[in-house]
Amino acid sequence: MSSPTPRMIAKKDGAIGWMIFNNPERLNAVSLDMWEAVPSIIAGFEADPEIRVIVLKGAGDKAFVAGADISQFGETRSSAAGVQTYEDATTIAFETIARADRPTIAMIDGYCIGGGLGIALSCDLRFAAEGSTFGIPAAKLGLAYGASGTRRLVDVVGPAFAKEIFFTARRFTCDEALAMGLINRVFAREELEARTRDTCAIITENAPLTVLTAKRIVDEVCKAPENFDTRYCDQLIARCFASEDYAEGRAAFMEKRKPRFKGK
Repeated sequence: MSSPTPRMIAKKDGAIGWMIFNNPERLNAVSLDMWEAVPSIIAGFEADPEIRVIVLKGAGDKAFVAGADISQFGETRSSAAGVQTYEDATTIAFETIARADRPTIAMIDGYCIGGGLGIALSCDLRFAAEGSTFGIPAAKLGLAYGASGTRRLVDVVGPAFAKEIFFTARRFTCDEALAMGLINRVFAREELEARTRDTCAIITENAPLTVLTAKRIVDEVCKAPENFDTRYCDQLIARCFASEDYAEGRAAFMEKRKPRFKGK
């Protein structure tokens, strides 16, 4: 599959779409062209009905993503217009990942720092290799995180841990991240990809419309009560019950066989 920049790799592997941050000499720090490539890569995956899960990972063996590429800031964020362009690109990238129709998994091996943690938080699930480290060093750089990125962190770990992460700007171990709920699972490094693939296999056997409905309704539940869209949730649920997959699921249960879901 194509990518607008060689610093981002889009690869189809059966039912998995792999989005790889390919800047290993800078620990996969994300440059402006990489941020801008995310929406087109996600769109390419979602245009392929065979892809059921999207996995994000970093190239090399040292980092998932070690943040934004600060070396570019003098070029891309030295003016008010440049700052706005950069912020727009990062916001769109985060939102595109978060709003993807496919389940998304961040497969983290190594540094997951700053914007890298923002990318991971935009995913539905986060699996990490032992020895990975996490943090948001904004307070050491004089940067500020926007409300949407802050909300994702608070949704995942709660306000108290979110404040600790922001206030201290320190790096947290895998054990600490797991205890906070920042990551779902920790695996031995040599098992990380295999265990991630195992989860992908389980997900891809399930009804795509049901998985999408669960994803969307969980997202709605996390909103403030006054923003909860009951009608939208009801429409998603009704679509599941009216689907061919629901009929297939019932038939498979009665016939004692595995269902063959098509996402219709």
